Amino acid sequence: MPIPKPTSGEAESDFMARCMDDSTMLAEYSQRDQRVAVCLSSYRDGKKETVMDDAPAFEECDEVKFLETGYIDCEADLELKAYDDDDDDKDKGMFEGYASVFGNKDLGNDVVVNGAFRKSLRAKGPKKIKMLFQHDTKEPIGVYTKIREDGQGLYVQGQLAMNTQKGREVYELMKMGAIDGLSVGYRVDAKGYHYDERGKKRMLKEVDLMEISAVTFPMNPKARVSAVKGEDRSVREWETFLRDEGGLSRTESKVAASAVSKALDQREVGDEQVAVMDSITNLTNILKS
Repeated sequence: MPIPKPTSGEAESDFMARCMDDSTMLAEYSQRDQRVAVCLSSYRDGKKETVMDDAPAFEECDEVKFLETGYIDCEADLELKAYDDDDDDKDKGMFEGYASVFGNKDLGNDVVVNGAFRKSLRAKGPKKIKMLFQHDTKEPIGVYTKIREDGQGLYVQGQLAMNTQKGREVYELMKMGAIDGLSVGYRVDAKGYHYDERGKKRMLKEVDLMEISAVTFPMNPKARVSAVKGEDRSVREWETFLRDEGGLSRTESKVAASAVSKALDQREVGDEQVAVMDSITNLTNILKS
């Protein structure tokens, strides 16, 4: 069965209630956040189809935007200039990480297969994949400057909107580690997956990527922000390494990473090897205790 579409004149609240309880949606999207994202996208796509016949066609526009009236407005000479920050602040709000990791089962029993995002990324590019906060379509918080698949998963680089209150809030929370999860919002049809009865998991082979959210608790625990500009990058990298490769808990990895970073920051020029050895010794003592 197809994803529900809004009827003529149907209010958003009425459509959302109908869509969220639809049998197809419940079967395809077990998580409520995913259903919310898909239903909202379906409602807004349906509204776009009501564009007046005398509105300019897509191919006549270099840049287009949808207006509240349903018309399309051409902006052929549109130039986006997002920030006027000083050079020293140009990296503020930038972060990177993995929005999805291939091959491991997430908390909803889904497994993303390498290449699942390829077709969608080719069709859209990073700027058309929305950056949201907690999958809330009313809270866009920035743009993605780079999205690509590699051997590990879906790698992203993003720029938070630092001239907005929410963008600044998320940036501060990311630097503190309070918000360090990433989660993908997508659509998938029956041909895009198969169910592994033996492993009790759904194998996602091809999905339509719609948005990537900064979240508190990601569906895939390995989908995390790995670095935030403006923070001590080495601390976050050590923390990620110690958690993922060393098997430490989040608390243990934070303590150990901080100790290693501080030791490295105290090194003198020409003493790099000694500093590294001291850091490793310091880390070993912490782990033993």
